Amino acid sequence: MCGIIAISSDKQVAAALLAALKQLEYRGYDSAGLATLEKNKIHTARAQGKLAALEQKLKTRAPPGSTGIGHTRWATHGRPSEQNAHPVIAEVGGKSENAVAVVHNGIIENHAKLKQELARQNLAFHTDTDTEVIAQLTSLNLAAGLPPLEAVTETLKRLEGAFALAFLFSRDDTVIGARRGSPLAVGQSDNTLALGSDVLALAPIARQIAYLEEGDIVVLSGDTPRLFNAAGENIQPQWKAISPSSLQIGKGQYQHFMQKEIYEQPAVVGETLDSFLDPARLRASFPEFPFDTGSLRKVLLSACGTAYYATVAAQYWIEGVAGLPCSAEIASELRYRDPALGGTDLAVFVSQSGETMDTLEAARMVARAGVSRLAVVNQGESTLARECEMSLLTRAGAEIGVASTKAFTTQLALLGCFALELARAGGVSDERLRAYGSALMELPSRLYEALTLDERVSAIAADISRARHALYLGRGAMYPLALEGALKLKEISYIHAEGYPGGEMKHGPLALVDDEMPVIVLAPSGPLFGKIASNAEEVMARGGRVLLISDAEGLASFGGEPEWVLEMPSCDVFVQPILYALPVQLLAYYAACHRGTDVDQPRNLAKSVTVE
Repeated sequence: MCGIIAISSDKQVAAALLAALKQLEYRGYDSAGLATLEKNKIHTARAQGKLAALEQKLKTRAPPGSTGIGHTRWATHGRPSEQNAHPVIAEVGGKSENAVAVVHNGIIENHAKLKQELARQNLAFHTDTDTEVIAQLTSLNLAAGLPPLEAVTETLKRLEGAFALAFLFSRDDTVIGARRGSPLAVGQSDNTLALGSDVLALAPIARQIAYLEEGDIVVLSGDTPRLFNAAGENIQPQWKAISPSSLQIGKGQYQHFMQKEIYEQPAVVGETLDSFLDPARLRASFPEFPFDTGSLRKVLLSACGTAYYATVAAQYWIEGVAGLPCSAEIASELRYRDPALGGTDLAVFVSQSGETMDTLEAARMVARAGVSRLAVVNQGESTLARECEMSLLTRAGAEIGVASTKAFTTQLALLGCFALELARAGGVSDERLRAYGSALMELPSRLYEALTLDERVSAIAADISRARHALYLGRGAMYPLALEGALKLKEISYIHAEGYPGGEMKHGPLALVDDEMPVIVLAPSGPLFGKIASNAEEVMARGGRVLLISDAEGLASFGGEPEWVLEMPSCDVFVQPILYALPVQLLAYYAACHRGTDVDQPRNLAKSVTVE
């Protein structure tokens, strides 16, 4: 959730730390801060709110020093404030040689117990954060005569929970980083070493990076980082060159990252399909799997948030096209259940970042049950990708907006291809597979066509933005799109919205319908059109304001007169869930714009959910 950066260089680092924090602000924006070291003195600058507040402070006084750490915060313990902003400082005994600054992503689960223990030693606490116990423990270890690396190692032994940490010491021109559960990477280039939460922060600083594994500790000092595993053994970093695409994260001519990422979907969906679809034979094309796709008896899909809705859509495909029993599970629930996994041969875990804590823990749980695991991720070097037996990479590129858009549609595209591979292995005819493959091949063009509805969607969104509540309806594979549409609207416009299967309207939600509530009906033509059209008629008969989203055939056959209509390009039923993601994304985007909310960084939310 929070963003971490550390730099050790032969130049002043305050400006570079701030620039890296700008790349990380999507991870947390309740407060921000940095600390630098000069002549054995730690200098700090911290501010509540968006990074611009810290930047304004630095214009009048940039902390000096060629070694430093920085942080963008998404609050877990302690309200957002300058007092609770990181870096958190501790100085046991008031002695400067014991001073340590800490930045932290994660949660220390036993912080209350540790705080009580430290309070009994008359140590004073100055923040409401769980992070301060880390700083106090480390400073106490320094006061006991331990050098920095040993002081950190002893501190880590006391911590329960998930974290990524960076430490800065007054007595030593050294930065130490550690990870357990939360991602962290080290980078290097000429005369510069760096540590960061992800490649976006490191790309402008380093030429190559290495990802820390679970339990690793890294020491940034001198010309080369020193890396130690959980057993304390010195290990060699596995360096990888940074992709030039990691640098390309500007908004260009777009007002928001979300808008830019919506418009990138035809291209990135096309690139994803190019990776997993053979255009000549119109069939799925995958590397060799470490499991036999032809002998699978049952498939489990699991994810969180928007990625979970992608798995719900994929469940329809895997059962309806491939004929395999399949279940889609919310990872945060799956990991705490005692699921009956008998007969499950494969579990597929979907995550944009590959670092979602609940998804990682669910994957670890099914591994203990002996189930093979496949990761669908947008970050090839992520923890989920490295831990699963195989990973498949979507081609969404960097997604900065908190509300997922292009990551969702590329996940759907990849999962659609995977469903076709399972269908092929299960004996589905080549003729049927080519029809599905052809529909996927046409998808980027249909996505381009859907984007031409931009102005029409904006006009409709202007009306809907005045509502307090909204309902989304869908049937079949459009039901997960109703869930996704409602999630998008509520997370960036703050309008309360719910998604329902159309057939469930009569079982409760119909009581909410009045002349002030918009009801968005996803109704492409196809076998279920008559059913969802009837649901729309039921809403209209009770004075409900319906937005009917359908294609020309569906609109022509609809008997009523909805308040708004949106005509979508025609496409095969198989790819409708991917195509119809665009209008619900645009509707949420423009509703948020009309309401004046922070589209890219909605309140209380962060991009990468690396804590429970």
